[in-house]
Amino acid sequence: MWVAYAVVFFGTLVKRRISHIYVANWFFGAFILTVAILHLVNSAAIPVTFWKSYSVYAGVQGAMVQWWYGHNAVGFFLTAGFLGMMYYFVPKQAERPVYSYRLSVVHFWALIFTYMWAGPHHLHYTALPDWAQSIGMVFSLILLAPSWGGMINGVMTLSGAWYKLRTDPILKFLIVSLSFYGMSTFEGPVMSIKTVNSLSHYTDWTIGHVHSGALGWVAFISVGSLYYMIPRLFGKTEMYSVRLITVHFWIATIGVVLYIAAMWIAGVMQGLMWRAVNSDGTLTYTFVESVKATFPFYLIRLVGGILFLSGMLVMAYNVWKTIVGAKPYDAPVTAPVAAQA
Repeated sequence: MWVAYAVVFFGTLVKRRISHIYVANWFFGAFILTVAILHLVNSAAIPVTFWKSYSVYAGVQGAMVQWWYGHNAVGFFLTAGFLGMMYYFVPKQAERPVYSYRLSVVHFWALIFTYMWAGPHHLHYTALPDWAQSIGMVFSLILLAPSWGGMINGVMTLSGAWYKLRTDPILKFLIVSLSFYGMSTFEGPVMSIKTVNSLSHYTDWTIGHVHSGALGWVAFISVGSLYYMIPRLFGKTEMYSVRLITVHFWIATIGVVLYIAAMWIAGVMQGLMWRAVNSDGTLTYTFVESVKATFPFYLIRLVGGILFLSGMLVMAYNVWKTIVGAKPYDAPVTAPVAAQA
């Protein structure tokens, strides 16, 4: 499937009639190539029988390869690919050129170089050599610069058009997604610092961080992009209901905030409870006590998740009403008889 995708994408670039390749396609190209490389390296195995094989990596080397894959899957699947969407759809919906094309190119090269080194920050305080952990931490901190450069570039594309946010819910989705992108790409480097990681690791703080990126960034930029594309795909001037897009935006935003805030608070609380010790060196709290203390925040997380799901159901209804009865975008258009005469 991935090879077929790559052939279609790069084949389209080869057949292009304009020599310049817009920066969004740079991100898509890096996303396609890197995910393929990651998957091939991570999946390297020695076959034993027809149905069974063993990884070529063992022990700490296996852990390192797994997180080199895991974190860069986030970096290139859930970041580079969606930055490509951002660089296309934000200027389109705002009807403004990207704020700084030069910054977008710097953003691309800095991001794809730096992200590759950040994986070891998931293995702090493990058997991974300390120097490798430190490399992961340092490059994670450096990663803040290109990430925020891209976020600022996207947000500043609205320069001179901020008033559109008052009436355009699609633009709200796109710009708020960039806010979550900036927040999660600040939080990630902070959590990679060893002293911070000693508190956050294995707690729900990590879950909050992941979902601020997955729901706030990836989902919001996807939703905004789909709201832009769907009417055009089906020959419509706009979605069935702009008001429902606004409803979706507010339901989803409240849901995400409840979800991630609950996980942040629960995570910090867990970390503090797990490291608390009495004067004699014994643990102050049992693990079960930390689970019990976390329960109310899981209920808030549930409410946030239900709100986010409800927003997606609103979107599904809006999309369905938009496409029902719509003519395909590429259907032949028959000219009126009078015009033909």
